[in-house]
Amino acid sequence: MARATVIGSGPNGLAAGVALGRAGYDVRVLESASTIGGGLRTQELTLPGFRHDVCSAVHPAARSSPIFRAFGLDDRVDWIHPDISYAHPLDGGRAAIAWRDIERTAAGLGVDGDAWLTRLRPLSTHIDGVVDFTGNQLLRVPGDPITAARYAIRMLEQGTPLASSAFLGDAAAALMSGVVAHANAPLPSLAAAAAGLLLAAHGHAGGWAYPRGGAQTIADALVADIEVRGGTVETDVHVTDLDALDWGDPGRGDLLVLNTSPRLALTHSDIPAGYARTLTRYRYGPGVAKVDFALDGPVPWANADVATAPTVHLGGTRAEVWASENAVAAGRVSDRPYVLLVQPSVFDSTRAPAGNAVLWAYIHVPAGSDLDPTERITAQIERFAPGFRDRILAHHAVPASAREAINPAEIGGDISGGLFDIRQALRRPALSPTPWRTPMQGVYLTSGSTPPGPGVHGMAGWHAARTALADAGTPATLADLFG
Repeated sequence: MARATVIGSGPNGLAAGVALGRAGYDVRVLESASTIGGGLRTQELTLPGFRHDVCSAVHPAARSSPIFRAFGLDDRVDWIHPDISYAHPLDGGRAAIAWRDIERTAAGLGVDGDAWLTRLRPLSTHIDGVVDFTGNQLLRVPGDPITAARYAIRMLEQGTPLASSAFLGDAAAALMSGVVAHANAPLPSLAAAAAGLLLAAHGHAGGWAYPRGGAQTIADALVADIEVRGGTVETDVHVTDLDALDWGDPGRGDLLVLNTSPRLALTHSDIPAGYARTLTRYRYGPGVAKVDFALDGPVPWANADVATAPTVHLGGTRAEVWASENAVAAGRVSDRPYVLLVQPSVFDSTRAPAGNAVLWAYIHVPAGSDLDPTERITAQIERFAPGFRDRILAHHAVPASAREAINPAEIGGDISGGLFDIRQALRRPALSPTPWRTPMQGVYLTSGSTPPGPGVHGMAGWHAARTALADAGTPATLADLFG
């Protein structure tokens, strides 16, 4: 039986392991941390009984992912489907709300309701076409060219100064800027608009679901499928040199799959000079600085709807959000930064002792920053939820400079696997119709540093596995492996 060694137990590595295990490979997953999951881990970071997601918490792309659909992830994880996908508080107790129901969203945006429908309904009602276009290498003919064209047109609008004239009121403008700012890129920019439109379309399609019990449950479901087929997952194995790793013989069909930063491939002695230069030139982006809070109760939001939104974007007006993200691109951090916040306890009582709550929040910062974000994040929450400070029982902060030690793939605290701009959307990490394949026999890349980029979707894992199977002369489809 041929071997498949996967380095890294994040969603892409585990997805690759699942696919290769079902294709008949003897799968071995190696994880540097003491627990599995990579960006899907859930741990007690503050106080006993308070379970926090270490990285990813809400998963808009997981339920639309072709490989996770084929795998049956919906049936293996207890998903929570909130009515509100994301909320964006404004000063004075107001808030813009992205309801899963797009008509309800439009009704709340007043003068901009029709403009919101015009931009997002054609994408949300054709979400499979959007996923097909964005979930692969862009150097291909899309399966739904009409939807891809609509998506591209809106990207050109929201990714350029035209975005300033897309909406008349401040609510819709803030709501769009908050979701676009996920990209951790200058605003406006084409790459950020592409990421934001994908997320916003999901918000009105399947919604922004999250798993009861934490992101760890996704990793556990994938690992269980690997293990039931005889595969293994080993923790506390930190691979820093591929030549020192016994991963088999590529001449006999053994595979090595890297769910890591592409930099690890540079340690392979057979790497061609040109490919090494390509990986060396690959750029990493700004980092994130995160705080997890243990609270003695729910956040006292000034707006009642925000209290029922698991995902909240803090930052005020569009101008404030843009200024915050552009400060990061210039190497600074705003005193009033854009904050991406998740409050899982709104609908998940398993995450904290009765009556208590967990809260997850991060800001974007320059790469490698050692800034402790606690005070800036606390002040922004307090701005829209007076009395929040009084709810804090404990907190756990991780600056960008410390994230790489927790997850070696997060270079400088970059959780996206590389700078997210249009150039690197095409060259991720190399310009190729199959960027998951390396020039070294049997070695494949699968992480957020390969298409389709960051997010919990497992598609980079599937593309790497599919490419490896085709190279081995045993091409397979999702239907072949999952029925």
